[in-house]
Amino acid sequence: MKIHGLMKMTLLDFPGKVACTVFLGGCDMRCPFCHNAELLDPEAPAEMDEVELLSFLKKRVGLLDGVVFTGGEPLLRKDLPELMTKIHEMGFAIKLDTNGNHPDRLIEVVEAGLVDYVAMDIKNSPDKYGITIGIPQFDISKVERSVEFLKQGKVPYEFRTTVVSQFHDEESMRKIAAWIQGADRYYLQEFVDRDTVKYGGLTACSKDQMNAFLKIVKSSVNQAELRGLS
Repeated sequence: MKIHGLMKMTLLDFPGKVACTVFLGGCDMRCPFCHNAELLDPEAPAEMDEVELLSFLKKRVGLLDGVVFTGGEPLLRKDLPELMTKIHEMGFAIKLDTNGNHPDRLIEVVEAGLVDYVAMDIKNSPDKYGITIGIPQFDISKVERSVEFLKQGKVPYEFRTTVVSQFHDEESMRKIAAWIQGADRYYLQEFVDRDTVKYGGLTACSKDQMNAFLKIVKSSVNQAELRGLS
């Protein structure tokens, strides 16, 4: 398997654990605010392969608690369960970041016990999903299946939304809150413009707006917080 990036240690990406973050190329969404636009192409130059990753992890047994798979969209990789199995057998916990558009593969890795935590992006309210991810005619049904599956609580999980002023408003938040009603954890993340963001001109919401959004969603989920607010 091609590995397109490795953050050797993070205290932020896997709640409660010291972890490394593995970046996998390829994604089936085209979010204009994506921080990892260079990973959209699965054929982009790889940083390492699976053998090198496992060698790195072998040296980190006892030093790291977990491994985060992010992207891109990790569930596009059909051989991901096999790699997850090898990493679990080394004693590491695994967190999966996903856009939710592959419910069958999500269910497969969760029910096989290969994932210890899932973070799923909620890009926007259902009626704004397509425009927010850069695919106007997008069929949201698979994302909806993933939401309903995670809400069953078979694995610890969180939903999260990167909030961009050009795409999100109070009405968006009311509709998201209704959609994920009863979810365990929901985070509103501040958009931060970077050189890796493909499209210019996008901006974060103000602190007051973020707090107003948080107030809207807070009563609908068990835990809601702002993340990354500067």
